[in-house]
Amino acid sequence: MSSLTTFKKTLLTLSACALAFSQSALAHDMVPGAKQSQPIVIKGATLHTVTNGVLTNSDLLMVDGKISAIGQNITIPQNSQIIDGTNKHVYPGLISTVSQLGLREIEAVKATVDIREVGDDNPHLLAEAAYNPDSEIIPTIRSNGITHVQVTPAGHLFGGQSSVINLDAWNIEDGLVKSTVGVHLFWPSQPPSWVSEKRRPKAMKRYHQKLTRLNDLVEQSKRYYTAYQADSSIPQDVRWHAMLGLWQGEKTLYVHAEDINEIEQALRFNQQHGFKMVIVGGSDAWMAAQELAQQNVPVIYTHAFGLPQRGDEDIDQAFKTPHLLKQAGVTTVIGYESAWDSRSLAFAAGMAAKYGLGKAAALEAITLTPAKVLGVSDKLGSLDVGKSASVIISAGDVLDYQTHHVEKMFIDGRVVDLNNRHRQLYDKYQQKGQK
Repeated sequence: MSSLTTFKKTLLTLSACALAFSQSALAHDMVPGAKQSQPIVIKGATLHTVTNGVLTNSDLLMVDGKISAIGQNITIPQNSQIIDGTNKHVYPGLISTVSQLGLREIEAVKATVDIREVGDDNPHLLAEAAYNPDSEIIPTIRSNGITHVQVTPAGHLFGGQSSVINLDAWNIEDGLVKSTVGVHLFWPSQPPSWVSEKRRPKAMKRYHQKLTRLNDLVEQSKRYYTAYQADSSIPQDVRWHAMLGLWQGEKTLYVHAEDINEIEQALRFNQQHGFKMVIVGGSDAWMAAQELAQQNVPVIYTHAFGLPQRGDEDIDQAFKTPHLLKQAGVTTVIGYESAWDSRSLAFAAGMAAKYGLGKAAALEAITLTPAKVLGVSDKLGSLDVGKSASVIISAGDVLDYQTHHVEKMFIDGRVVDLNNRHRQLYDKYQQKGQK
């Protein structure tokens, strides 16, 4: 048999294995919780309300998927299910922003990655359309206290729109909390310092072409908006029609920008156009904290476990950036732009808490503040009467990886199965070790 034939057979075998593995990994076994059928009371717990501080030895009543009462002397319906909250901590469900959960399964298997589309002008694409509610990763994320995610596309320039989804649903229709919360713009980056002098002119030319392209797309969008205001019966362009909400102030422009020059360019850009804007990523946001605060531009900071960007930066710069932003008056969210790694969201907030932010503000940065930025704070983000009964019960401090242990989760009052692939494999091989 020739070496070429052997190579072809090996390639086909590997492809078949990869396809079989990807198909088996696309669906988890956990069944979504049934609709709440009776009142549920968590008694005698420590309630981290976010809005009203920490309430010790208090009760929380959930009725028909909503928080019905909070306090020490609440009236408990006769048919209630009682959960002993002694020495337990109760929190609102954590919210993971700018996540690619459900869009990215196995990085090395292209068929399981659906985070972007070709081209620069895709503001009309909806990340929710590609979201897989059966992703094997979802249960592993839930087990660390995350109940909702902002499912977010990637891309070049205008990548598409994100949506808020709960993590215990049969399908996207059941899980969708808010569609099209905003358009995502990926700001062009200058060539990095390691680009050689020989290649730099060409790289800089491409960079400036990207900026020109961006301005051209925005101007086209603005002309469409002006024409649509004058005559709503004009032929519809799905790209620019999707951006009408930006010009009308109904949608948010999420600008993914890291370096200080990108952030400053984005701020000048927004002074010209007046969008409701949020900076995403923001590794250098601490350098522009005053400008961000003055323009009332929030930051979804995604580098709470990051390394210094430059040789002369403090070793703990990434850890203390949320505190510096908050101190300057910047609305600060702690987020993750990945899929599986977003399970560490609570620990990222805990790191920021240790480096100046404090526990109360750190918890708010992964609950109520993202709910406000995403426009769902009337439903999520805190333990308040009337809000969704999306809560978690932990045996210890949810921000501390040593004591963090989420024992129960409810989404809209439904009991969520916290089993997952990681626990199944742990149990499996623990039994082998006992033989």
